[in-house]
Amino acid sequence: MKHTAVIFVCMGNICRSPLAEGILTNLAETGGLSRQLTVDSAGTGGWHTGTAPDRRSIAIARKHGIDISLQRARQVSQADFETFDLILAMDGGNLAKLLRKAPENRKHKIHLFLDYASGRNENVPDPYFGGDDGFLAVYNMLFAGCSSLLEKMALDRAS
Repeated sequence: MKHTAVIFVCMGNICRSPLAEGILTNLAETGGLSRQLTVDSAGTGGWHTGTAPDRRSIAIARKHGIDISLQRARQVSQADFETFDLILAMDGGNLAKLLRKAPENRKHKIHLFLDYASGRNENVPDPYFGGDDGFLAVYNMLFAGCSSLLEKMALDRAS
């Protein structure tokens, strides 16, 4: 597999995208693929810039042996459209914002995460206003999607 740079994008970069970053990084490390991947996350909005992920995201990640507590929220920048090979939006609203912001010649890099990873044209719901159960459901969706993404990337590189 050749080196690939992936960025996950949600609204504020404190719930879904930091979890996805942590999960994919962990899967790549345990699978011996960390040298082939650069993984990051960002938000379409900048409200939480510089803050740690939501405590519930940190807790659900920790429960699964993943530490995301050192991540800090940031907003998507124009440089990200150049730097990353795959820009994966958590939902249709963030996908639309990314497509509006991206240069025309970089829009091919932007995809809905679950659609790209596993062919499911589905949003990853924002768990921010819900309870712990919502964070567990999102973790499970992200884990399945990140697992599929790694498989897809390995197959794409092999062909």
